[in-house]
Amino acid sequence: MSETQTRGMRRTKEGIVVSDRMDKTVVVAVQRLVRHPLYRRVIRQTRRFKAHDATNDCHVGDRVRIVESRPFSKEKKWRVVDVIERAK
Repeated sequence: MSETQTRGMRRTKEGIVVSDRMDKTVVVAVQRLVRHPLYRRVIRQTRRFKAHDATNDCHVGDRVRIVESRPFSKEKKWRVVDVIERAK
C-alpha cells in the first residue's frame, strides 16, 4: 500500500476536551454506547485519549475531532484535527 492509501484509513474520533493543563496536549473523553452482554442494557462507556494540540487552541468543554497519527510520546498517539464546537 502506498502512503496515500493508508492516510485515508486513519481512525477518527469525536469527543469532549476534559483537560488542557499540559503544553500542546489535551485529554479528550470519547463516549460510546455498548449493549451489556448479559443484561442487554445500553451502557455509556468513556475512554480518554491524549491528543496533540500544536497551537494550544482547545480548552475544556470544547467538542473536537481527533485523528490517529504517529506517536508523539509514550501515551500521545492522536492529533486534534478541528474544533467542532466551542465550550459555552
